[in-house]
Formats: sequence, C-alpha cells, structure tokens
Amino acid sequence: MQVKIKKLPMNFKGMLQSDVPQGRNGKHKGIVTKILSDLDQIDQGVALKVPLADLADSKEKVRSALNRATRKGGRHVATASDATFLYVWNEVVAVK
Repeated sequence: MQVKIKKLPMNFKGMLQSDVPQGRNGKHKGIVTKILSDLDQIDQGVALKVPLADLADSKEKVRSALNRATRKGGRHVATASDATFLYVWNEVVAVK
C-alpha cells in the first residue's frame, strides 16, 4: 500500500537563483559613498565638513556605516563632530 504525502501550498514565490540581485545596498550607502569619494580627492590635512542636517539618519549610525566601509577597504579615517557638522578626514598611519 502506498502512502500519499499531502503537499502543502508554498508560502512564497520562487525565482531562478541567477536572477537574484547580488550585493547589499544599505540605507547609508549613498552618504558613505559620497564621503569616501570626497576623501579620495582632498589633500592631506583637510577634513570634510558634512552637515548633520543632510544626514538621513543619526550621526552615530552614519559614523558606524562609514567605519565598516573604511575597515573593509583597508582605509584609515578619523571623525569628529559638533552640534552642526560631522568632520571626516584621512588619517596618517605611521609605518613601523
């Protein structure tokens, strides 16, 4: 005697794996990409002055996203802030 297995309906739709978008574009990608681009163009000893009012999220969250991106890229960047601006600059790393 053959036992029938009841097939449950799918909860989600399927798609080909090759059609799945690759990569993750987080919500801070835009501002972080702009900051990194500007850091590539400024001279040593110059800091970027990013208005906090232009940030879509808190300065802490943007600073964290920037930190993740720079560590992933092997860059050394320093930040500071006041009530109005987030300051970002390329940090000089001493070679040992």
